[in-house]
Amino acid sequence: MFEFVTPLFLSLIIGGTFVGIIFGAIPGMTATMAVAVCLPLTYSLGLENGLALLLGLYVGGISGGLVPAILLGIPGTPSSITTTFDGYPMAQRGEGELALRIGTISSLVGGLISLLVLDLFAPTLADFAIKFSYVEKFLIIFFALTVMAALSSDMLLGIFSGVLGIFVALIGTYDISDGGNGNLRLVPPGTEYWLESGFSLLPVLIGLFGLAAILEQAEIGVPKGHSSKDIKVGKHSRFSFGVFRGEGINLVRSSLIGTFVGILPGVGGSAASIISYTNAKTFSKTPERYGKGEPGGIIASESGNNGLTGGALVPLLSLGIPGDSTTALLIGAFTLQGVQVGPLFIGNNPGTWDAMIVAMLIANIAMFVMMYYAIRYFALVVTIPKHILFPVILMMCVIGAYTINYGIMFDVWTLLIFGVLGWLFGKLRLEVAPFIIGFILGPSAEIYFVKSLESFGDVTIFFTKSWIAVLLWVLIIGSVAGAALMSKKRRQMTEEAA
Repeated sequence: MFEFVTPLFLSLIIGGTFVGIIFGAIPGMTATMAVAVCLPLTYSLGLENGLALLLGLYVGGISGGLVPAILLGIPGTPSSITTTFDGYPMAQRGEGELALRIGTISSLVGGLISLLVLDLFAPTLADFAIKFSYVEKFLIIFFALTVMAALSSDMLLGIFSGVLGIFVALIGTYDISDGGNGNLRLVPPGTEYWLESGFSLLPVLIGLFGLAAILEQAEIGVPKGHSSKDIKVGKHSRFSFGVFRGEGINLVRSSLIGTFVGILPGVGGSAASIISYTNAKTFSKTPERYGKGEPGGIIASESGNNGLTGGALVPLLSLGIPGDSTTALLIGAFTLQGVQVGPLFIGNNPGTWDAMIVAMLIANIAMFVMMYYAIRYFALVVTIPKHILFPVILMMCVIGAYTINYGIMFDVWTLLIFGVLGWLFGKLRLEVAPFIIGFILGPSAEIYFVKSLESFGDVTIFFTKSWIAVLLWVLIIGSVAGAALMSKKRRQMTEEAA
């Protein structure tokens, strides 16, 4: 039944988790970057083994962010921002090791609860989604794009980023099989040879999430390094499970919040940890302790951001819609193997589905064992100078982009173009996540829209096809209206504060 569980499969999960923790533990390097850099390696591994490596990187990368958050007060990944609030004060008073172990156990619980939700919920949602026609499929993608844009820091910029991603995805030949006329579109004169098939997905992903991060760090320059003397692990802060007494509800609630946030497309781990932390503080009997070294704050933050890992896979595997930037990269792994994710994926690929569940389970256990028993050694990772690592990572990005489509030089240029574009996004306050999800979902949205019109001949069908279509419009309007209200409230608070 589990014939995919081979020594290679296990080694890739454990190795991926190990490398992911290192990426997450070094500020400026993230789980998304780890997956982007290692994505080309999966080409020769096969689908199950490739996913084993990437899921290990994903779980390890999200968890590793707690190490610098606690020891240096610098979040290793954006999803560990709230871990700094209470983890760093604990480290300052000599309880660094205690805080790290609280965070590690919370990460394990968050990961396992989200995995349980994934196992139970994704097949059910996929079975339901199989009945969708082109109309409902188009509206699902439309809903995902509006949710993603609405939850951006600026709704208009989020919408613009998503539309820009769709626009870039449409460059190339309008394929006849997609309902097109076979002509080129949106292709500047003189570039027809290179852009006939548009931009390849994988070099775009590696550029936006690998090269852009390196350029951002290069702009900052060589920061002051951290020596081992700066790391205050705390030799006398003994751990006891008694610290979790009275925190069971916080632990489960935060894990479920993280899982739910993961299901929403494009929201990300930072939102999961912030919402979990805010709820933990609100329902706490001692909210005044939060921000001063309260273990409950670390429990909420780490169980929330690790709860995201399984939740983000639910829309990806049941609807073909990535839950966050990292799961968007997993689409690249499926593309490399010629497999399409969507409602039919789980039913048509039961072996791959089982392999993903087992890989996630083993990755969470491996993460716990490594970080619980060897946390002192992982703490030293934060002292590795990034200016030594980045040239190696840059070389891996270029080699990966060049080899991924059998040696096409234009893919390297694509990597460079989108690396610079990703760096400019930060300058222009544009959002990378809406852009990349628009880039991935844009072609499917176009196909479903055209096929809907071909089948039913009238745009009113998008409003009258079924009760599901009506429900989706209610959700679309609700997400936009809710975002507009939140934006107005934020503006009022800013004006009052000024």
